[in-house]
Amino acid sequence: MVEYITVVWLFLATPGPSHLLMLANGVSYGFAHARPTAWGDLSANALQIMAAGFGLAGIIIASEDVFTAIKWAGVAYLIYLAAQKWRLAGRSVPHCQADSAAPGWRRMYLQGFFTSAVNPKAVVFFAALFPQFLNLQEALAPQVAILGALYLLIDGAYLLAYGRFAAWVGARMQSRAAFWTHRAAAACLIATAVLLAWKDAQLH
Repeated sequence: MVEYITVVWLFLATPGPSHLLMLANGVSYGFAHARPTAWGDLSANALQIMAAGFGLAGIIIASEDVFTAIKWAGVAYLIYLAAQKWRLAGRSVPHCQADSAAPGWRRMYLQGFFTSAVNPKAVVFFAALFPQFLNLQEALAPQVAILGALYLLIDGAYLLAYGRFAAWVGARMQSRAAFWTHRAAAACLIATAVLLAWKDAQLH
């Protein structure tokens, strides 16, 4: 179990699209408004974990058409989010006014959910990782539940830490710095979309 926790911790140490989105929302709207982004991400991960447990992830990976569709949906959504952040830079508000400017809970939740749901990296990760730590001589469902819960706890800690740090930075930034932060977030999301577009599936 220590080995599994170490692998997950190291995997999540490299910021992905959801972490970048959490940073951007934390800077823009504060920690309280950014938290639904984390809950959305974790909800999508929970569904992906269940898919891995039922063997559906393997089917998705084996089907090139399905995997490609998920990949390009992810690329399109990341570009959409990048465009939102780019436009937001042009109308940045002081952090003290973030409450009135923040999108609703549902929108922030769905941003996190869809950013994670259309990321094929997560599907590949769960499908490749779980079999390495499952004992086929015992019931699989409880094992998948434990491995999944540990992943969600670690990822949740990462996401909330990113959000808290971003909110702390955002509260101390001047409007000009906020402008460039939004532009940087947009650039990072675009870069992630480009990498996702050109990265082939590693499992065949």
